[in-house]
Amino acid sequence: MRAPTLEELAPRGHDLAAEPFPVLAALRAEGPVHRVHVPGSGDAWLVVTWEAVRAALTDPRLRNDIRHSAGWETDGGHAVGRNMLQSDPPDHTRLRRLVAGRFTPGRIAALRPRIETVARELLDRLPRTGTADLVSGYALPLPVTVICDLLGVPEADRAAFHTWSNELVVPTGEEAAAASAAALTGYLTGLVAEKSRTPDDSLLGELTTAAGAPDDGARLAPEELLGMAFLLLVAGHETTVDLISATVHSLLTHPDQLALLRADPDLTGAAVEESLRYNSPVHAGAFRFAAEPLELAGTRVAAGDAVLVSLAAASRDPLAFPDPDRFDVTRRPRGHLAFGHGAHHCLGAPLARVEATVALRLLLQRHPGLALATAPEDLTWRTSTLLRGLTTLPLRLG
Repeated sequence: MRAPTLEELAPRGHDLAAEPFPVLAALRAEGPVHRVHVPGSGDAWLVVTWEAVRAALTDPRLRNDIRHSAGWETDGGHAVGRNMLQSDPPDHTRLRRLVAGRFTPGRIAALRPRIETVARELLDRLPRTGTADLVSGYALPLPVTVICDLLGVPEADRAAFHTWSNELVVPTGEEAAAASAAALTGYLTGLVAEKSRTPDDSLLGELTTAAGAPDDGARLAPEELLGMAFLLLVAGHETTVDLISATVHSLLTHPDQLALLRADPDLTGAAVEESLRYNSPVHAGAFRFAAEPLELAGTRVAAGDAVLVSLAAASRDPLAFPDPDRFDVTRRPRGHLAFGHGAHHCLGAPLARVEATVALRLLLQRHPGLALATAPEDLTWRTSTLLRGLTTLPLRLG
């Protein structure tokens, strides 16, 4: 008999996509680990307290490589190539080292002028007054442009790339996800081949020179190159889209906090940090699998069992964050787990922070009368096992 899904644990009529936090809070009140069913993936242990999530993220017995799963022959979804997110040390360490230098705070700070230029250009395209969708007009094209610039994806290909990426992250169906995986694999294979023939100074151009047998610790096998391109492109923008739009949504639905931010623009970085905690764009980390029998926060986990860490639940844990369901731009939410923890801590965290901070500051400067153009309850949230974000965010710009 399978375990219940989160939807089945929610009260009748409750919109779990719009408001997952009460359901997660109810589970957290009962204990740190629960058996749940994840549609499309099977049963898993869901970890919901800050302390237990943090411990799970650093437990060497929990592996990201799906080959440790009891059902790995038929599980795995539609990943493209072999990437860092699905690897463990020492492979993960080698792969991360190849790109980590491009995502240091110093390197990302050097990108800030370009990020500001892109944000201003996008704001110029929005009407000065009237209504517009923040997601499609601003929150999406900003990080897509930046990560595609960084990796060297031609401008003409970016719309198609995002369509494939979005289907993989929040699939609408098994066939559509498989078709998008095939299309994205074919596209990236061709792009990598083009970079190999005509090297450039993009990150993908650099990575093609490291392709080959990974015999010296500094080279990429062909499937690793493909996986690296896939992970950086998809992870490099999907979560930031959700972060920008959710931050604006939280400010507009908490006018007292918006007033504080308008009175003191230096709080912009703090507002983004609080949104990371409060909204958790990465709803749960990637599946981990028990490489051996273990005890997790008092729960026995069998070898091969899947474990899912709820970053959203951990970042609303009252034992870690007082009054956790209050959005407070003056809070200093040290220790939130929005970017994960341990060896798999998000490589792109510095980039996401800069993009969101720039996007928010320039948007509020340009449109001081910003307001929601629809009732908050009419908004639609897209959700998957991993991510949560708004599909659209209609705004009045006057």
